[in-house]
Amino acid sequence: MGADSVYPRYVTKDFVPFDPIGLAKKTEQIVVKDNKRKYTDFYVVRVYRGISTGYTVGCNFRCFYCWSDESRDFPESYGKFYSPEEAFESLAGAARRKGVSKIRISGAEPTLGKRHLVELLGLVEDSEFSLFILETNGTILGVDEDYVEQISKFKKVYLRVSLKAGNAEGFSWRTGAMADSFEFPFRAIQNLWDHRVSFHCAAMTDPRIMPSKERQQLLEKLAGISRDLARNLEEEVIDPYPNTLSRLKKAGVNIRFRI
Repeated sequence: MGADSVYPRYVTKDFVPFDPIGLAKKTEQIVVKDNKRKYTDFYVVRVYRGISTGYTVGCNFRCFYCWSDESRDFPESYGKFYSPEEAFESLAGAARRKGVSKIRISGAEPTLGKRHLVELLGLVEDSEFSLFILETNGTILGVDEDYVEQISKFKKVYLRVSLKAGNAEGFSWRTGAMADSFEFPFRAIQNLWDHRVSFHCAAMTDPRIMPSKERQQLLEKLAGISRDLARNLEEEVIDPYPNTLSRLKKAGVNIRFRI
């Protein structure tokens, strides 16, 4: 399973798949204390035509192509705790300094810490900022429909759901999670659809790790919920960030990159 059988750090050649919901609970015990959530930094980036971004610590997946820093794998060693109010002020301050109107939470899995996130969304809803983008792997939202219902109350919130695979085997290989949890992100998508939350789906469909047949399976699963979701899928390829290259090596995945 990687460096640690109790708390997995990386996908390796001989990993034992883990329960991503169980890992979410273990990670929350590390990154959430008294409704304060761990973040590594807050600053404006160019994506989405300029957006203030808070980078959370900790995730319940171990995708071998992930670009996030080592706070994903060693959440106990990185970041500082922020209350919802402190996180909002950090995001707002960065946005105001650069003159942007959008806010985002990214970097790891922002849905860890339900109460913290919902309170943060409430602060954004009552602010001058026009949009809050929440980037998530969807797992927790697939098993907690109440979470989705609470998010649906905020009209400024838009989700980007990052899918990892088109079948259970590919899902387990790339994320390290048990194959039978493959359906959780798709349940999240159905929940979001049913509660009329604004969102779109993204997927790592890089042909170097996802065969064309599996990509088609992914599109068909999305089309089963809505053809528009399949038509508007945001498709990604792997970028050679240093942390990505390190994780690919640990997983025994050899990919060529153009230099």
